Amino acid sequence: MRKINIIILALALLGISYSCSKDSLEPTLAQSKSVETSINTAEDLQGILYGAYNRMTHATYYGRDLIIYNEVRSDNCFANGKSGRFVNPAAMNVSVADAYPTDTWSQIYAVIANANIIINAEDIEGDQDEIDHIKGQAYAIRALAHFDLLKLFGQQHVTDLGANSELGVPYITEYKGEDLLPARNTVTQVKDAVNNDLNQALTLMSASLNDDAKQAITTHAVNALKARVAVYFKDWPAAKAACEEVINSGEFQIVGADAFTGIWTTDSPVNSIFALAFSNTDNQNINGLQYIYRGTQYGDIEVLSDLSDLFEAGDVRGFASGMLGMEDTKIRNMGKFPDMVSYSDDIMLIRYEEVVLMYAEALFEINNADPEALVWLNKVPAERNATLYAEATKANIMLERRKELAFEGFRFDDLARTGSNIPLVDPLKQTHGGVTYGSYKYAFPIPRVELNANSNMVQNAGYATTK
Repeated sequence: MRKINIIILALALLGISYSCSKDSLEPTLAQSKSVETSINTAEDLQGILYGAYNRMTHATYYGRDLIIYNEVRSDNCFANGKSGRFVNPAAMNVSVADAYPTDTWSQIYAVIANANIIINAEDIEGDQDEIDHIKGQAYAIRALAHFDLLKLFGQQHVTDLGANSELGVPYITEYKGEDLLPARNTVTQVKDAVNNDLNQALTLMSASLNDDAKQAITTHAVNALKARVAVYFKDWPAAKAACEEVINSGEFQIVGADAFTGIWTTDSPVNSIFALAFSNTDNQNINGLQYIYRGTQYGDIEVLSDLSDLFEAGDVRGFASGMLGMEDTKIRNMGKFPDMVSYSDDIMLIRYEEVVLMYAEALFEINNADPEALVWLNKVPAERNATLYAEATKANIMLERRKELAFEGFRFDDLARTGSNIPLVDPLKQTHGGVTYGSYKYAFPIPRVELNANSNMVQNAGYATTK
């Protein structure tokens, strides 16, 4: 896979603490100059932007963990405990001292640090359109990162134990700003800030400067992210409008059944809107998605039959094409992120099929009787050798999302945003026991290291508050 040639920055590579409240984070350029005095040109900005994308590929963020959290906390997959990975997240029994919340929290705020350095850089030499396009990408990255934090750590789906369901996450807009002990913003404040950042990204970016390889955020990716945020928060008119921006661009299409298996090993397929690039020299190796989904070395994440049974005999997303397969008696995701030799599969964070299904959902929610909702819902199964739906219903839209987006990290969020319990479909394999919507377990705990570092930090309901 093509990998962006990353300018060597200690900012992107130093292994240091990334608490959102820390003043000790001191990124430097390769020449060990201070960040505040070393960003002078568009090339400098681009280097730090590459660093942000690089940080997003880390195993503790989109390189593995965030995607797996949302699969094992659902009716799609379970953790078999083979190497001890993801046992606690699968049981929805994560503690304040666990590495999972600590590492993901830290990594995402590290991405935000890169974005803030770019956004707040001044007096940059170079082509202004290029500079604005770089800054626009940084705004979009900052929005996506905070949105991911909110979905994982926010209490918007928690109602028991006296929880404050408006408790979100700190929205950080400055690198090493004056507020070193930031309090948690409300869910509404985070949502508004995310949308403001995405709108600012579109104001700054130019479609003519979009990355043809789709391995950087483009104007189309920003609109798709706007739709994703709007769907999560049930702002259906905004979701519809954002989806139409992507659809009407004419840049993308649903990949056909005959090509579906190939898109997972292909750079820039026709349905990719934004992907994180990996190569055989810059990848997560055995700590990536490939080895956690299959193989004899790790293979901790297995597929539940409740999911695999949904695929018809000819559906190219199931056993028919090898997307699903068996390792001994284990049902496996064999087709998505399949390269176990060079680990160079790109990770598509936004696919056109997601936009199509979001559009169908928005049309349905705005007007349940709109015939176009069924038209757009059926566009995906029509290209998968699957039976078309007879009607557009919320259940059918969620079913098609589950089948199309399986193993890509969407299922838990879909259950949560629709107010659903976590289905207990196999009590012997699922270890969470069935979690009811509103449980404190719908939110990860704020990591202990953050509580220790920040006296203004409030812990989520149900978790230890000792620091």
